[in-house]
Amino acid sequence: PVFFRDDEDTFKILIATDIHLGYLEKDPVRGNDTFVTFNEILDHAQKNEVDFVLLGGDLFHENKPSRKTVHSCLESLRKHCMGDRPVQFEVLSDQAVNFHYSKFPWVNYQDGNLNISIPIFSIHGNHDDPTGADALCALDILSCAGLLNHFGRSASVEKIDISPVLLRKGRTKIALYGLGAIPDERLYRMFVNKQVTMLRPKEDEDSWFNLFVIHQNRSKHGATNYIPEQFLDDFINLVVWGHEHECKIAPAQNELQRFYVSQPGSSVVTSLSPGEAVKKHIGLLHVKGKKMKMQKIALETVRTFYMEDIVLADHPDLFNPDNPKVTQAIQAFCMEKVELMLDNAERERLGNPRQPEKPLIRLRVDYTGGFEPFSVHRFSQKYMDRVANPKDIIHFFRHREQKEKNDTDINFGKLVSRPASEGMTLRVEDLVKQYFQTAEKKVQLSLLTERGMGEAVQEFVDKEEKDAIEELVKFQLEKTQRFLKERRTDAEEEKIDEEVRKFRESRKKNTEEEDEEVREAMTRARAHRSEDAVLVAASSDEELVDMGMRGTGDSDDSFPVTVSRGRGRARGGTRGARGQNPTARGSSRRERGSTSQESTTSSRTYKPVSVPTKNRSIMD
Repeated sequence: PVFFRDDEDTFKILIATDIHLGYLEKDPVRGNDTFVTFNEILDHAQKNEVDFVLLGGDLFHENKPSRKTVHSCLESLRKHCMGDRPVQFEVLSDQAVNFHYSKFPWVNYQDGNLNISIPIFSIHGNHDDPTGADALCALDILSCAGLLNHFGRSASVEKIDISPVLLRKGRTKIALYGLGAIPDERLYRMFVNKQVTMLRPKEDEDSWFNLFVIHQNRSKHGATNYIPEQFLDDFINLVVWGHEHECKIAPAQNELQRFYVSQPGSSVVTSLSPGEAVKKHIGLLHVKGKKMKMQKIALETVRTFYMEDIVLADHPDLFNPDNPKVTQAIQAFCMEKVELMLDNAERERLGNPRQPEKPLIRLRVDYTGGFEPFSVHRFSQKYMDRVANPKDIIHFFRHREQKEKNDTDINFGKLVSRPASEGMTLRVEDLVKQYFQTAEKKVQLSLLTERGMGEAVQEFVDKEEKDAIEELVKFQLEKTQRFLKERRTDAEEEKIDEEVRKFRESRKKNTEEEDEEVREAMTRARAHRSEDAVLVAASSDEELVDMGMRGTGDSDDSFPVTVSRGRGRARGGTRGARGQNPTARGSSRRERGSTSQESTTSSRTYKPVSVPTKNRSIMD
């Protein structure tokens, strides 16, 4: 970074990421922290008369932020970003390409109906990413209101072309690239397969300052669960890396690629971990020609966070596990440490009146070596009025490997097979996969795949997509039915089961197709429900029975023969709610002419019944 004077050729850009508006909004002490700090960030933008604000994702903490959170955000943006101060730079690129997802595909300050003084450009993060049939996210609401420019959305899961927003101020030209959050494993695979392309301007491509904003894992969380810096193109000048919460805002040069990486970190503490204890900053980036300088701005309204580790075994002179009063001694020692951290927090706050009164305190106690933990609840009662997180002050842990030190028969096979990260960062899809891998044979999936089911459950849990699992089951059932029809499989149970098994294995191997399948199920199935009414309805018990009756002229007992195993057990979980109302189901079948006794015997047993196969179709 080179130092120079600001003039009419210099871009001034305020950089921040991971603001997480709405985090712990219902907490009586910490509920307003994110809103207060967001206002401070926008205050700095106003005071420094920046050309624009650049956000690196996770503006919102929840995928569907509350009314209070959205209202507070709109209030702050309207207060700070609207006004008569003229915007001094111009956009040279095709804005219909840059903002192709927007109903208003142009930068907000060029809208004749709006009076914008500070434009904001933002990509989406993993917390506020697009979901649902319309693939909308919270940023699209702000974009539609004209208060923010949402860019960096990829239109395809097969190939990503990153087209830059081209900006010019005087003689300085910036090519602003953005890539909103994508699941790390998928993006890693796309980089490896050369499916990510960064487009460059044809005219004077070497005269542009190339700035790239990304929101992915930077530190390694698994073999492919991160994005290595060397994957990025070497023509980039500066990468602004979102998602990682530890503040490393000073640009650090990548020795191989020669570009600089700035990691602003979050503006709020969302986890009581060492990385969050680093002082929080935002950046004021000055760009002139191909030169840049990053000015760190410390955030004053962030709640202070102190953290310390204690290993009891390191203090044999103070703690003897055989002493009956050792637990009281440990508690007294921990109280001393907490008091010391509170004193430090009070001293720091004296120099900064804008800082929240109660600090965050975390004491991690390693009690390996025969020690017993004391009551955390009783300990926290002493600090209810002095600490912002009284229930989380003490965290007891111990190293498991030392438990088996005296065992004579150690099964090393078991030790090796346990991943080191297990129990630390378990994700929803990992739990689903783990469940089906260890489950008995009778509850294994035979139509759905573990990966697809895991993704659907994650959407259901993380994004509160109520229809995610149901839509995936419908979509995959429909796809399997089409496959069987195309193959013209004989309507014999064994042959159908074998074809379904082969089809499932082929899908498991083709992970790209499966990724696309999951996304399509999440977005298109609902939209196409009316067109595919017959096929979609086939995934409900009532309609499958009805089709079975039309195909054979027999009772509904004929239906389960061909689909009992082919469908997989996962189906019962998604349709369980319907199965709980025997009255409703019985009545619907009686309307079709079957008796209540027939409906009872066919409701869930799925036992093979000998019925002539020549009268049945694949759909049956």
